[in-house]
Amino acid sequence: MWIYEKKLEYPVKIKTPNPKMAKVVITQYGGPDGELAASLRYLSQRFSMVTPEARATLNDIGTEELAHLEMIGTMVYQLVKGASIEEIKAAGLDPYYADHDRGVYPISAAGNPFTAAYIQSKGNPVVDLYENMAAEQKARATYEWLLNLSDDPDVIDPLRFLREREVVHFQRFGEALRIVQDYLDSRRQFVVPKPKDME
Repeated sequence: MWIYEKKLEYPVKIKTPNPKMAKVVITQYGGPDGELAASLRYLSQRFSMVTPEARATLNDIGTEELAHLEMIGTMVYQLVKGASIEEIKAAGLDPYYADHDRGVYPISAAGNPFTAAYIQSKGNPVVDLYENMAAEQKARATYEWLLNLSDDPDVIDPLRFLREREVVHFQRFGEALRIVQDYLDSRRQFVVPKPKDME
């Protein structure tokens, strides 16, 4: 169902290696409020949505989160690509290096591997949409804190783009919530046809 366009949603061109920054940026790859968790959450929740608009919103945003995952993976890779072993060790990234070399692996900034416990799918459309609005705010906050940790314009630029997308997603989930609540609150009347002999 997906068509893959072979380019990043937003360009990532980091020229200066910085394994210390890679160690924290990776949390948006495989951490609790990261892009992998978001995409899996939304693409799982879409099945129990009660309106076509809400399903479409979850499908669209879940797909875009996969594009953001690709951007974060690219950032992590570029931040460690040219780093020396000494720089990797100085950044405290040597345990990661021992397991993954310079490969991109879904973990949090604290080094915890990705787990399905990071995602939630309750099956109640209102609960799930509130969960998603909170998730977008947590991701936005994480991006702001990552921005505070960087002084490299090549890192700051894509992080700003990603932070702004979290704001847009929050707003879209709010719109979907209103549509779902209106649908659930509406009085649905079903007309039962009369049998022919009662006419």
